[in-house]
Amino acid sequence: MNLIKIGEFLQELRKDKGLTQEQLAEKVGVARRTVSRWETGYNMPDLDVLIELADLYDADLREILSGERKSEHMNEELKETVLQVADYSNEEKTRLLRRMHLMFIAGLVGITAYLATIFLELGDKQPYEFIGSFGLGIAMGMIIIGIIFTSRHASKIREFKLRLLGRIK
Repeated sequence: MNLIKIGEFLQELRKDKGLTQEQLAEKVGVARRTVSRWETGYNMPDLDVLIELADLYDADLREILSGERKSEHMNEELKETVLQVADYSNEEKTRLLRRMHLMFIAGLVGITAYLATIFLELGDKQPYEFIGSFGLGIAMGMIIIGIIFTSRHASKIREFKLRLLGRIK
């Protein structure tokens, strides 16, 4: 998948519609800087945004993923495009699943530490009290983060985090 070619094509489609990056960003619910990053090939829109862009631009999803208008060989290219979409979707799911596993493991370790202090009746002893409280805090934090990760607001939270880190303006 050639991100630069796709980005140039997205920019061409946007300009054909007479939209600015800011107007497009407003229509699809992202920051203007995010649109800029798509068009420079720095990153790709999420799959649901790609579908929305295809509808907005009256373009085929496979055209966007190939970075060019339909050609004579589109039927042969259809298989390749479907595989590209599947790969793209699988990469996103794998990354999210890996994060969820790490959070689950951290939460499990935290709750184990907390339960160990309770069942071994070490809760009133100074260092163990801290370990139990810390473990419970980790477990509760992982539950909250897991809820956020699986909510529909996760992408907005991620954009906010990147903006705070200075990666998006």
